Amino acid sequence: MPNLFQPTALVGAIAIAMGFSVSASAQDSINASLDKLVVTATRSEEKVKDVPARITVISKSEIEKNPALNLSDLIQRDPSVFVKQSGGIGQITEISIRGTRPNHTLILKDGARLNSQNHLAAIYPSFLDSSDLEQIEILKGPASVQYGTDAIGGVVQMITSTPTKNSGFITGIYGENNTYKAIAGADLTQDGFYAQIRGQRLESDGTRVLDNQSKDQKAAYDQKGYSAKVGYDNKKNIKTDLSISQNEGLSQFYNYMTIKNNAERIFENRLINSSIQYGFAENLTLSARYSNFIDNQQVKDSDPNHFDTENNEGDLNLNWNIDSKNNLLAGVTYLKSDFKSNDVKDKKQSIDSTGYYVQHQYKTDKLNTQVGVRTEDNELFGTHTIGQGAVRYQVLPETSIYANIGSAFKAPSLTELYYFSEKSYGNTYGNPDLKPEESISYELGFDHSLNYGIQLYGSVYQTKVDNLMVSDASTGFKFYNLHKATFTGSELGLKWKQDSLFANAEYAYVQPKNDDTDKDAPNRPRQNFTLSAGWDNGVYGFTTSLVAKGPSKDVQEIPGYATIDMNAYWQINPHVKVFSNIHNLGDTTYKAAWNNEVSSYYLASGRLATAGVTFRY
Repeated sequence: MPNLFQPTALVGAIAIAMGFSVSASAQDSINASLDKLVVTATRSEEKVKDVPARITVISKSEIEKNPALNLSDLIQRDPSVFVKQSGGIGQITEISIRGTRPNHTLILKDGARLNSQNHLAAIYPSFLDSSDLEQIEILKGPASVQYGTDAIGGVVQMITSTPTKNSGFITGIYGENNTYKAIAGADLTQDGFYAQIRGQRLESDGTRVLDNQSKDQKAAYDQKGYSAKVGYDNKKNIKTDLSISQNEGLSQFYNYMTIKNNAERIFENRLINSSIQYGFAENLTLSARYSNFIDNQQVKDSDPNHFDTENNEGDLNLNWNIDSKNNLLAGVTYLKSDFKSNDVKDKKQSIDSTGYYVQHQYKTDKLNTQVGVRTEDNELFGTHTIGQGAVRYQVLPETSIYANIGSAFKAPSLTELYYFSEKSYGNTYGNPDLKPEESISYELGFDHSLNYGIQLYGSVYQTKVDNLMVSDASTGFKFYNLHKATFTGSELGLKWKQDSLFANAEYAYVQPKNDDTDKDAPNRPRQNFTLSAGWDNGVYGFTTSLVAKGPSKDVQEIPGYATIDMNAYWQINPHVKVFSNIHNLGDTTYKAAWNNEVSSYYLASGRLATAGVTFRY
């Protein structure tokens, strides 16, 4: 508690010079957010208010309020999202939506799959860059009809920006723990053609990883990368683009042999993504996309190893606007994934699958429905057919209700099937006899607008998963299928916007129950709460936000915690913006997970105060 009232000189300087402000969870405008276009739920542009599901949008302005934050930092402002962080900046992070497993969350960038076969979840979010993003969409609930495997819990999609005018910018940030980040970019447009380029570099001394370490035992992090995008849009019948984004760097972590944070993880990830849309007629559009994604990691510790993965993915679909009320989408997706490692059977394994999907939408002023079915033909696990149906009805001008039901599946990863590792710090054994996970989800929700700029929303849901894949000490850390698990939860939110003032409060509850043992799944807090309030007139802005997580179960109980974030900015003129952020104001060194091998807790990052400036032309 004493640290709460003893900020560093940097924190004090920021507070005096600029005041306090915003977390990424505060919406720029409540009304504008309802009309914001999203694509993740249906693969076509829809207004948030028309989507028959619960979806959160993080806008570009919210991302730019604290450019030092990575993907996991931004999305955990949503209380339905839980991020398990095994240490501070640059350490392993796992994303869970509505209490499901980390690899039940599908990570996309412009439709391209980033989930890899490396370890148990998607790519580590801290190894990605957000400097080229227009918005982030968080779709809660199953989405396997649209995207195939890995989407039992939901989808996090990053949408990149597209240039609309000639411009350029440079941003510099400096903060505690010798943390600095530099970002530069330029946009060019002419006669329907456009080009965009971004470059960034982040360095930090980091913080300690484990609770039993002294504060000077830090784990450094170094990341750099670039992105580029070119395209053409004639605003009639042709739209095409080609993009590349690459990130590489080094992350230090705990070395079990030296008992210091001098082990190294050298990483590289690269996404090449191309797409084209061609309108044969005013109501008929053919779309094609191809992506190549690599995620390579080289580990230098007591047991040196490499983990190299690659996804090659193609999608072809036809969108038919039958009339003003009916829309039909039909398509096919092919995915081939490779995994290379010293600890995988025969040093390399591959798997491929082909999915065929069809989706119908019906839209009127009061009624929106969505019905879809997908058949997935997996090389190892045969054919699976899943479906989804959803409806949203405008009961009153200020009130809408929605309901959906959907099935989903998760094919075992190559890690879960073929991994074999016996290390000084623990063992992991794959199981080639694993069965795919299958789920069924039910959800009811409402959205209601009140007077004085107040909006109220809520939802209740239940997801049942058969053949849940787990690995624990009872089986010698060999993967196996549980009979069943059930995730039951609810969400309630209140948003207020009046002129330049805003406030946002959200609460989420989930019981992640293992039906075989009647116990909670590990590292899943039942209760989560976020609160943000501030003022923003486009020239000055400030917000203070609270993020609170309840306790969760593990070999040792993980205590609950609460953190306070502050942000402020001043748009001095159209070309110069200064800003400051204090992440975790009270320097709460909360325990994020339990490390059984060394009998200590992983600690998330403590306070990080930063200040920065952006020059734009």
